[in-house]
Amino acid sequence: MVSNPFRRDDANPPVVIIGLGRFGVATARSLVAMGQEVLAVDSDPVLVQRFADEFTHCVQADATDRDALEQLGIESFEKAVVGISNNVESSVMTALALVDYGIPDIWAKASTKTQGRILERLGVHHVVYPERAMGEQVAHMIVGGMTQYLEFDDDFAIARTMAPGDQWGKTFAETGVRAKYGVTIVGLKRIGEDFIYARPETMVQPQDELVVSGPTKNVEHFCALSKPKITRHHH
Repeated sequence: MVSNPFRRDDANPPVVIIGLGRFGVATARSLVAMGQEVLAVDSDPVLVQRFADEFTHCVQADATDRDALEQLGIESFEKAVVGISNNVESSVMTALALVDYGIPDIWAKASTKTQGRILERLGVHHVVYPERAMGEQVAHMIVGGMTQYLEFDDDFAIARTMAPGDQWGKTFAETGVRAKYGVTIVGLKRIGEDFIYARPETMVQPQDELVVSGPTKNVEHFCALSKPKITRHHH
């Protein structure tokens, strides 16, 4: 029996990440960078070897095998991420085991809607579609003049966009963005300076980036204002 190597008194309990594909590794790296302890698990010894130095706890185990999970002390974890998605059966078996062990916060990656629905039915708390989410973000960035874009289910979005030229040298009180476009300016990012929350007296300068929120359509409309107009040269 392997005893759980983690400190339990922590305000940030460790996270178990199962499946060291691109998604699992990227999630684990980001958590580690945030000072979070991670237990990384994969059935492939080559992958476990590769990431052994990077993640303090990296274990070779088959997560569909309940005895193996038991040995990892899986029931003492509060957060788990299932990064397996190419093998639907493994993904489902692993998720089911985690649900049965009563882990309170389970995240799982899905490649298809069907897989996502199965995972949700099993009791996974958060189903993530990274390729689709990234694809949507990039599409909005290409079309809408945004550098970042987040859409929520209830027709609400947050985006980061360059301040439109007609607002330079004016304060938010003067530009009256909310009345005119139906969006709220949350804050402003100036090159080389920290993010600041928007106040009525904040003056917009060229090259400022704005963080805007509001109904999806309004946000898209507002961000499109700053999009550079493409002029075609005819030879």
